[in-house]
Amino acid sequence: MTQILCLNGGSSSLKFGAYDIGEESRDVSCTMTRCAPFATDALATFDGILAALQRGPGDDVVAVGHRIVFGGPRYALPIRANVRVLSDLEDLVDIEPLHLRAELNLVYAAARRLPEVPQVLCFDTGFHRRAPAIARRLPLPQGLDPLLERYGFHGLSYEYVSSQLGDAPGATVIAHLGSGASLCALRDGIPVETTMGFSALGGLMMGTRPGDLDPGILLRLLSDGCDLARLTAMLYRESGLLGVSGTSGDMKDLLKKEASDPAASQAVELFVYQLIKHIGAMVAVLGGLQTLVFTGGIGERAPEIRARACASFEYLGLQLDEAANRQNAPVISNPQSLIVAMVVPTDENLMIARHTLAVLAEDSPARRVPILGSDQLSPS
Repeated sequence: MTQILCLNGGSSSLKFGAYDIGEESRDVSCTMTRCAPFATDALATFDGILAALQRGPGDDVVAVGHRIVFGGPRYALPIRANVRVLSDLEDLVDIEPLHLRAELNLVYAAARRLPEVPQVLCFDTGFHRRAPAIARRLPLPQGLDPLLERYGFHGLSYEYVSSQLGDAPGATVIAHLGSGASLCALRDGIPVETTMGFSALGGLMMGTRPGDLDPGILLRLLSDGCDLARLTAMLYRESGLLGVSGTSGDMKDLLKKEASDPAASQAVELFVYQLIKHIGAMVAVLGGLQTLVFTGGIGERAPEIRARACASFEYLGLQLDEAANRQNAPVISNPQSLIVAMVVPTDENLMIARHTLAVLAEDSPARRVPILGSDQLSPS
């Protein structure tokens, strides 16, 4: 059976899986998924993936699909990796250092181990390119770097979750809550607003990232002698739940300590407050709310957080089914609720596999350009 390998590098872990290509190459089916720490040695990481999936180099692997967190204004649709595309993405690493450097290194590692196997890049920012132009505009002077606009992230997750909603009513907010967290407002399945903007730092408070900050705070930190490297580390790896609690960026840990640790309690309270505030903004943009969906690690497995968030929208007619919520049921609102509240487990790897299959179907040998020489791992 021919297979597609999918690599999904997040901010705290690497999810990978193997997908069999079905009859007539119309769809894929998952045969194995695993999760591992995102190691710094990309080649060793990729070797470990092959070992975990019990694959030898090239054994029935027809393609490798990658989640690429940031594609900038140029790349939205999934595309076959080649030298030109990867060179363009290298120029964007400083914008999204938490993910993009490691993700590109995995592309180079796969090229070294499987030099003849095509690789397909699937962009998290692509989903939000359909949002209105005004929602992507930043209130900055004209003539600045054209890269400076709002992009949005978690697009592969939103794409999958929205595909699972079927005939869900038009005004929908999806809350992707994990170590990275964001919201997306959709009208009839089309994205109209999201909380993350130019980078994956903005919007909601996250595991180690602060979410929205007054720019004056950054100016103050710089004036106090905080250099760019220190500021980058603080914003990407030391803030959010970890920064407020002082102990952990993991919501599961903080909920366990909430009753006995005031700092942990404050971190959870601030996360919920920020979540409610930003859901309210999404509702205002949509002009109402008919469906609220929770996904991601926290969204799927933290009923306490869902309950606290939903309680603030009782004035809109949202009524939670407490038993269903405790069980992480697909529908957690009661039948009388004017808003349908749902839990939909996300599957970014499946979206990567499907996009990879589609690109392969459109590809032709004449269009294929090698990624790198097999002896090259990374340009950095």
